[in-house]
Amino acid sequence: MAYYTVTGIVKRGIPVLLIAAIIGTMAGQILQARQEMLVDFSVLLILIPPLIKIGGDTGSILGARLSSAFHLGLVDSIGGVVVRNSVLACLLIGYAACLMLSVVVWMAAIALNIEVVYGALLKITLVAGFIDIAIVFAATICIAFLAHRYGLDPDDVVIPITTSIGDIVGIMSVFVAIRVVG
Repeated sequence: MAYYTVTGIVKRGIPVLLIAAIIGTMAGQILQARQEMLVDFSVLLILIPPLIKIGGDTGSILGARLSSAFHLGLVDSIGGVVVRNSVLACLLIGYAACLMLSVVVWMAAIALNIEVVYGALLKITLVAGFIDIAIVFAATICIAFLAHRYGLDPDDVVIPITTSIGDIVGIMSVFVAIRVVG
C-alpha cells in the first residue's frame, strides 16, 4: 500500500496537471483568436461550453471504464470486447447528449431573442459533436493503454488529460463544423 502515499500521489499528479493546464490554456487562446466570430454568432457562446463538456465527460466515462477494466485485468487488446462495448456505450451517450444539446441551445436562443435556424444549429452541433467525440475517444484509448503499458495508474492520468483534450478539441470542432455546414 506504500504506492498510495500523499507524497507519491502529488509527485505523480503534478506532471499530469501541468499538461492539462497547458492544454487548457491553448483552448482559451483559440477562443481568444476567434472572439469576433463568437460575438457575431452569439449562439456559439451558448453552445460551446456544454459541447466541450460532452466531449470531456464522455471521454472521462470511457477512461474510467477502461481504467477499471485494466485494474481488474479484463483488457487484453484495443479491439477486445471490453473496449469495444465501452466505446459503443459512450458513443450512444455522447451522440444522444449532442442531440439534446441542440434542442436546449435552440430553446435558450429563443428565450434570449437570438435568431437561429434550428436545422443549422442541429447540423453544427452534430458535426462538432462527432468530431469531438471521435478524437477524444481515440485519445482516451491511447492514453489509457500507454499509461497501463508504462506502469502509470490510468486513474491518475486518463481523466485529467482527457477532459483537457476534450476542451481544445471541442472548441476546434465547433469552428470546423461551422466551415463544413456553412
